[in-house]
Amino acid sequence: MEYSFGNIAFILFVLAIVFVVKTIKVVPQQHAWVVERLGKYHATLGPGLNMVIPFIDRIAYKHILKEIPLDVPPQVCITRDNTQLQVDGILYFQVTDPMRASYGSSNYVAAITQLAQTTLRSVIGKMELDKTFEERDHINTTIVNAIDESAANWGVKVLRYEIKDLTPPKEILHAMQAQITAEREKRALIAASEGRKQEQINIATGEREAQIAKSEGEKQASINRAEGQAKAIVALAEANADALRKIAQAIREPGGPDAVNLKVAEQYVSAFAQLAKTNNSIIVPANMSDISGLIAGAMQVVKSQQVK
Repeated sequence: MEYSFGNIAFILFVLAIVFVVKTIKVVPQQHAWVVERLGKYHATLGPGLNMVIPFIDRIAYKHILKEIPLDVPPQVCITRDNTQLQVDGILYFQVTDPMRASYGSSNYVAAITQLAQTTLRSVIGKMELDKTFEERDHINTTIVNAIDESAANWGVKVLRYEIKDLTPPKEILHAMQAQITAEREKRALIAASEGRKQEQINIATGEREAQIAKSEGEKQASINRAEGQAKAIVALAEANADALRKIAQAIREPGGPDAVNLKVAEQYVSAFAQLAKTNNSIIVPANMSDISGLIAGAMQVVKSQQVK
C-alpha cells in the first residue's frame, strides 16, 4: 500500500507540473500568440505572463511582430520596348494583426511574394528599358502601394520594397556600353572644341587689348611731345622777350646808343668777313657808305623806341 500510495503521489505531482506548464504561457517581447479554444479563435496573447486552460485552449499560431525582410526571387520582366530584364528585389513587411495573419491567408508570406512579382511585372511592362534604371524609386513606391492594399486583409503591413538588381541581356549591355562610350567621346570632343574656341577668344581679346594699350601709349606720347614742344616754344619766346627787354633797357641807359652802333658795325664787318672766307676770295662792299647808312637806320629805330 505504501508503494502504491507513493506512485500515486508522484503521478499527481507530475500531473500538477504538467497542468501548471500548460496553464502558464510566457510570451516574448515583440511576439503574439493566437489561442484557439475548442478549435475556435479565442484570444491573442501579448508579451508577458498569460494563463490558458489546459487541454481546452491551445496555441495555434505564433507570430513575430518585428520587421521582416523577404527576399523576392529574381524574375524576367518584359519592358514596353520588348526587352527582357531580370529583376531581383527585397520586400520588408510587418505583422500588424495576428488574428488576420492566422486566418486571412493560408500562407501570407507566399501570397506577398507572388503579389510582389506580379505587380513588378506589371509596372516594368509599362516602362521602357532606359526608364527602368531612372525610375527605381517610382517602381518601389508603386509596388508597395499595390501590395499594401491587398496585404491589409492578411494582417500584414508592407513597409517598403527595394530593387536589388536590374540585369538586361548581354547584347543590351554591350549596346548600352557602346552608347555610353560614344556619349563620353562626344562630350570629350565638345569640351576640346570649346577649349580651343575659348583659347582663340582669349588670344584675340589679348591682342585687341594690347593694340588698344599700344595706341593709347602712342597717343599719350604724342600729347606729351606736343606739350613739350609747346612749352619749349613758350619758354624760348619768353627768353627772347626777356632778352629784348633787357636790351631795350640797356639802350636807354647812358652810352647805350654808342654801344649799339659799335655792335651793329662789328656784326656787319664780321658777316662780310665770313662771306669772303667761304669762296677763298675777298669781298669788299661796293659802297662803304652802306655801313654808315645801316648804322644810321639802326639808330633811328633805337631813337623811336626811346621816344615811346
